[in-house]
Amino acid sequence: MGEPLVPRMQGFGTTIFAEMSALAVATGSINLGQGFPDTDGPPKMLETAVEAIRSGGNQYPPGPGLPELREAVAAQRLARYGLEFDPAAEVFVTVGATEGIAASVLALAGPGDEVIVFEPYYDSYAATIALAGATRRPVTLRPVEGRFTFDPDELRAAVGPRTRVVLVNSPHNPAGTVFTREELEVIAGVCRDHDLIAITDEVYEYLTFDDVEHIPLATLDGMRERTVSISSTGKTFSVTGWKTGWVTAPAPYIRAVQTVKQFVTYATGGPWQRATAYALQNELPWVEELRRSLQAKRDRLITGLEAAGFATYRPQGTYFVQADIRPLGFSDGMELARALPEKAGVVAIPTQVFYDHAEAGAHFVRFAFCKKDEVIDEAVERLARLH
Repeated sequence: MGEPLVPRMQGFGTTIFAEMSALAVATGSINLGQGFPDTDGPPKMLETAVEAIRSGGNQYPPGPGLPELREAVAAQRLARYGLEFDPAAEVFVTVGATEGIAASVLALAGPGDEVIVFEPYYDSYAATIALAGATRRPVTLRPVEGRFTFDPDELRAAVGPRTRVVLVNSPHNPAGTVFTREELEVIAGVCRDHDLIAITDEVYEYLTFDDVEHIPLATLDGMRERTVSISSTGKTFSVTGWKTGWVTAPAPYIRAVQTVKQFVTYATGGPWQRATAYALQNELPWVEELRRSLQAKRDRLITGLEAAGFATYRPQGTYFVQADIRPLGFSDGMELARALPEKAGVVAIPTQVFYDHAEAGAHFVRFAFCKKDEVIDEAVERLARLH
């Protein structure tokens, strides 16, 4: 019968995260590859989820999401960014940000359309664009003065007559960049000039460091009406397994996203929604403490990586450090990542898998620092064997 998988998805096998996490288990290595914390979120938020389960909140919630969560999300966007959304028509709950991104791309781009992405990109972007039958147009982020950024001329040159969407991730995984207002103005100008839709992945919106500010693209002139913004509870409150996200956008875009999502998962777990609503209303001081803790963990990991011989780029946000492997005498991140468990008992992610132009990221690997201090310390001690 031949290959059952449709051709447009045949380039996508097991994700690099599944491969490397399985390698960590098989070798007993420390997993600094996949970005999940090893501690849970606020205790009262967890208890709220437990109470929702015990009190019978276990059947289908409303497809668009529980009203209390949509109201909490709308209040958060208004209080933090001055963005006003109608919780009944302009806020929509999804199974994590990954589904929010997928439903948005599937709803807003189709065969023949082009979607601009900034590479390196989170791996689900490429797969989702392929599912939509659209074509991705990568714009490469390159290191400039210690951080990854893009060339505005390259972004403008990526726009063609079939371009429909610009997919923007800031704070950026895996590069750690938080786009500045000037960079966002360039993106906004391209969207306005060419009548493009922006889809923004903002899951690390609270997790920025060194007083760097996250600025939603939707706050810029002329962008609220053409921006579909996505965030989630997983990274903000250290409950990545809850898979509870949300989309905020003008009502016509929300209706489009809902049209797709209702035939994929229909609804999102009610207990997690209730607990997330509670957390958005009551636990943001906990998130601020998390942010400070992560900044210290970032510095702890960077110190260890540099002592082990890596060159590093200090991220402005997210969970991840990009490490240049060339000072250690290596040039292929994939080769090193697959060898690291045996060489050092540590797992990292090769950054090149997040590029169309793999050569641009071949000499980087990504390490996660959302781990306990003792785990980071043990990992860098093991990595010192490479030096």
